[in-house]
Amino acid sequence: MADSSFDIVSKVERQEVDNALNQAAREIAQRYDFKNVGASIGWSGERIEMKATSEERVKAVLDVFQSKLIKRNISLKALDAGEPQASGKEYRIYASIQEGISQENAKKVSKIIRDEGPKGVKAQIQGDELRVSSKSRDDLQAIIALLKGKDLDFALQFVNYR
Repeated sequence: MADSSFDIVSKVERQEVDNALNQAAREIAQRYDFKNVGASIGWSGERIEMKATSEERVKAVLDVFQSKLIKRNISLKALDAGEPQASGKEYRIYASIQEGISQENAKKVSKIIRDEGPKGVKAQIQGDELRVSSKSRDDLQAIIALLKGKDLDFALQFVNYR
């Protein structure tokens, strides 16, 4: 019998992020506590730019955006938001969306699978994803449960299960 396998990836659907961003922008434009503070959120090239006239307001803009991401099932671990920076009379936060598993993170996941997973499970690093294979589908299910139980500092998705 052939080996069963699945891929571990760290990808974010760009359209869902865009939808969350648009919802956050609409809410910020309508909310009373954001009136006359110059609060805004939008794309600035490949990253997201949030602006407001005070540090508290720009953090509130980030909070609104994070709540919209959660509602769209996007892990906040994929959002890399910086600290508020003063820029003239306004404060800005730049955030980016992390995609792909770095080599170092892939090695961490591979080590967890080797050390704590069932025997006979193989993990191979393939670019920015990790392929996990085994003869037993039950072992693969156990690996998925093991990794979901771990508190890793990056988002994981499990795809191509066969």
